[in-house]
Amino acid sequence: MKAVITVVGKDTVGILAKVAGVCAEANVNVEEVTQSILAGTFAMIMVVEISRCTVPFDQLQQQLTAAGEEKGVDVKVTRQELYDAMHHI
Repeated sequence: MKAVITVVGKDTVGILAKVAGVCAEANVNVEEVTQSILAGTFAMIMVVEISRCTVPFDQLQQQLTAAGEEKGVDVKVTRQELYDAMHHI
């Protein structure tokens, strides 16, 4: 099962490392990453594999939200199946 992590906020050193660290601690594999800095605003999208995650999904969400707050960015985590359902008629 996959999930999408989005990160948006003021660019600072260590955002990617912080988010990836939380993923690693929870045994979440980062499969794809794209990031950009637009007029000083950091934007990142990660596709991650959560089937072997060692914590419940809601706990992973809380941990990533807390990590984002530490770095001053907004972090959201959404299961891929939600996006799939939104585009399936």
